[in-house]
Amino acid sequence: MFDIPTIETARLRLTALTERHFDDYAAMLADPDSTRWIGDGEPLDRTNAWRSLAMLLGHWQLRGFGMWALELKGSGEFIGRAGLMYPDGWPDLEMGWMLKPEHRHHGYATEAGNAVLGFAWNQLRVQRVISLVRIGNEASDRVAERLGGEHIEDMDFYGSHSHVFAYYPPHREHRRAYG
Repeated sequence: MFDIPTIETARLRLTALTERHFDDYAAMLADPDSTRWIGDGEPLDRTNAWRSLAMLLGHWQLRGFGMWALELKGSGEFIGRAGLMYPDGWPDLEMGWMLKPEHRHHGYATEAGNAVLGFAWNQLRVQRVISLVRIGNEASDRVAERLGGEHIEDMDFYGSHSHVFAYYPPHREHRRAYG
């Protein structure tokens, strides 16, 4: 079994998704406001939330990287997910994030994204990471820009028109966030 590393930032702990996160994870995926920009845009029931969790954990086993649960360091509260994905059929290694509605607009996605990019550059030694952001998701566009993403193209991705942001190493702030 692959050991998923834990990363700590100033306010967050990026840790392995586990069954203890499931109720909060399932509630996040059942919220239409949370899922409108992800997948087919539809909320998930508990059965499909479980499948999503299992897929994210399986990605670590198959690829050696994946999504982390985001927890507030002080309380351990689950606030969302962030990490790297490259399933079959994806155009490139993608960084993504999803926060529970009450935890948006506090800089957590940017903080987590910096740590994820640091992991990509310093541990995986990749040359590029992308983010696919559905056109209209202006909040995620701004996060990608704050993380240093360069809008390189638009593409149709599984039926959704998306901005493609590319990130290239090295960035000092990413090295500080991890390692």
